[in-house]
Amino acid sequence: MENTTQNIKHVPRKSPRRFSQTFNRIFIVEKLYNTTGFILLATVAIIIAVGTAYAGVEFGILLIVGIVALPLLYAIIAYPKFGIILLLIMSYMLFVLTQLGLSGPIGTIMDGLQILLVFGMFIQMKKDKNWAIFKNPITWVALMWLGYNLAEVANPQAGSRLAWLYTIRPIAITILTYFVFMFNIRSVKYIRLLFKIWLVLTCIAAAYAFKQEYIGFSDHEQAFLDTPGISALLFINGHWRKFSIFSDPVAFAYNMVMPSIFCICVFMLDIKPWKKIALCCMIAFFLDAMLFSGTRGANVLIPAALVLLTVLKFNRKILIGTVLAALFLIFLINVPTSNTNLMRFQTAFKPNNDDSYNLRKRNQKEIQPYILSHVMGGGLGSTGLWGQRFAPGSYLAQFPPDSGYIRVAVEDGWAGLLVFCLFMFVIIKTGINNYYLIEDKELKIYCLAMTLIIFAYNLANFPQEALVQFPSNILFYLEAALINITLRLDIAQREERNRLMMAPNII
Repeated sequence: MENTTQNIKHVPRKSPRRFSQTFNRIFIVEKLYNTTGFILLATVAIIIAVGTAYAGVEFGILLIVGIVALPLLYAIIAYPKFGIILLLIMSYMLFVLTQLGLSGPIGTIMDGLQILLVFGMFIQMKKDKNWAIFKNPITWVALMWLGYNLAEVANPQAGSRLAWLYTIRPIAITILTYFVFMFNIRSVKYIRLLFKIWLVLTCIAAAYAFKQEYIGFSDHEQAFLDTPGISALLFINGHWRKFSIFSDPVAFAYNMVMPSIFCICVFMLDIKPWKKIALCCMIAFFLDAMLFSGTRGANVLIPAALVLLTVLKFNRKILIGTVLAALFLIFLINVPTSNTNLMRFQTAFKPNNDDSYNLRKRNQKEIQPYILSHVMGGGLGSTGLWGQRFAPGSYLAQFPPDSGYIRVAVEDGWAGLLVFCLFMFVIIKTGINNYYLIEDKELKIYCLAMTLIIFAYNLANFPQEALVQFPSNILFYLEAALINITLRLDIAQREERNRLMMAPNII
């Protein structure tokens, strides 16, 4: 036995060179260096030559895309953790593709990516039929919200069924990603990886906003700003509102606030001092960049999240920190300044003096009788761009919702608004409950952070449409899923500890 063990220990591992030689012998020499191999390679060469001759460079591009795309599609389905990371990155970089000159419906790329992840989940569930991980209150209200929107196809007041079709597609697919996250995120290590990628992407977005502010816009961005109607929205008081790598300043602002809330929560963990310094720097970096957006609705989200944080995690340190933050906020609101970004920040806390806010109040007041008289609303896609495209002469096509809640009330009716409010309430309530149930300190803080972010999205969805643009729509369902996943992992850790404690000692 000793000799055998020694022999096993001293078996040399295959070097990269030996592996390369084996690969060349098996694949190149034995498989291709023969008549069959010559015929195969000749056929491929003829196809490439003929395709390039008749279709030109486009054939070569399509061939390269095909060579890259097929393995990528397989990786997304077979390795969903990779697919989730790719989804997160693409949700941030989607609008960068348009700046690089990619034309066409780029939103379809995200739809396809999400569909592949859902398809991969169903394939995996044939082997692992663990339906218990979906049994929680958030799942039921998510299905309820999805079912209600699907039922809107039968809305007798809908101006266009085609508008419903175009609107339900992103709603349904995005809700299904919640189940993808619930099924595939199963370790604390992977959660940490997702958070790190999220913060890196946020740093890139914040840095690009600084570039726009102090260096200027690119030619493609300037051409977009010069289009009719855009300057009236983004050029305020002689200053351009910045949007970084996102679709608009609103999406940019909210995606600076939410990571800041996360960093505030993680700061409370027992981590190394240099990490706490890095978190403080990121918070300042993100919030400073947020001011460039000129989105006033984002300015109230941090104070609101801090209030809920103080209530949920009441202790001396949190109370002192909240009081100091409140004093600093009062100073910022009242300090005299000529800085246009800071002046716009101050107007967020004095809404009655703002003309655009008063205009929105009037529009919302005027639409109230319509909402009250239509139980299911005017149908999905009846307002905004889809309304103007598919029902241009209708009353709702000319109505600017300017609010996620108002859009729901107008398109889904007051019944749909109740379902949506229940959806939000259950997520936040579940997050609060899970926060108190979780014992692991790290998972507890992650659950708290996700709950505060969902709460902030809930507030942000009133002055603006906070949940319709990438990456906010993806992140919202990721954060909702993590509220459940953190509790599930904590329970698994406790069960493992109990099992080890009850196991007999083996000598």
